[in-house]
Amino acid sequence: MALPRSRGAVQPSSAPVSRMPQVHRTAILEGEISLAEDVVIGPYAVIQGRVSLGPGVQVGPHAVIQGRVSVGAGTVLHAHACVGAPAQDLKFHAGSETAGVVIGEKTILREHTTVHAATRTDRATTIGSRVFMMVNTHVGHDGMVGDDVVMVNNSAIGGHARLGPRCTLGGGALVHQFSRIGRLAFVGGLARVSDDVPPFCLAVERGFLMGINAVGLRRSGMARDQITTIRRAFREVFRVQMTKPEMVAALMRIGADCPPVAEMAEFVSEAQRPIGVGYRRRGDADSEEN
Repeated sequence: MALPRSRGAVQPSSAPVSRMPQVHRTAILEGEISLAEDVVIGPYAVIQGRVSLGPGVQVGPHAVIQGRVSVGAGTVLHAHACVGAPAQDLKFHAGSETAGVVIGEKTILREHTTVHAATRTDRATTIGSRVFMMVNTHVGHDGMVGDDVVMVNNSAIGGHARLGPRCTLGGGALVHQFSRIGRLAFVGGLARVSDDVPPFCLAVERGFLMGINAVGLRRSGMARDQITTIRRAFREVFRVQMTKPEMVAALMRIGADCPPVAEMAEFVSEAQRPIGVGYRRRGDADSEEN
């Protein structure tokens, strides 16, 4: 027997609830702007151009998004973050067509971060998902940042540089244009990197390879035997003088049954810049943990 409905009771509705964007009255929006549900835009933010903000995106006070920009769901831009500004490249003319910037999901851009637009029309400056860019970090034009990367305060990468997934740049670390940092590599604070840093390695000072990122590898869940093989590969390949073909051949031999070392071989084979130099200070034991 059905119970009678109480007079004045609110009955549940099967219709979906619309969640409208919240745009502060002082914010400025101009151009072809697409705002998904739950977007929050704070005071004095400026959004201009062809901009698409996914569900749950938050844009903090005084943040600026300009040009052609796509931001994935759940990403947060804190106060004074600047995304999509023209490239700092004298060959690039402001106002030229560009692929702009693409940012993945659940990424965090803290205060005063800057991400510059691409100079190309076929590939955007790209920031992956779950990236954490801390205060005053910078990604130059045409840069590519993989998923789960951490850039600590004041670190920066130049134009066309690439950061592999799950790598970390310490505070103040600088990466030269066109250089690559491999997956799960760690670049120490204040390091100045102008060469390529292979996956799983630890780079310090002027990009010298001090060892492997053992702590990071263990935290990633990598098997102990694979970490041991990576350590052997580093010792036998990156701490001795070899030509690039010799390095690739040695890594392929050591990594025949170890996919991570095979990944290091592929990284070296694709290098357009020199590979960072590995060294050991006199009297030191292996420095293989960050």
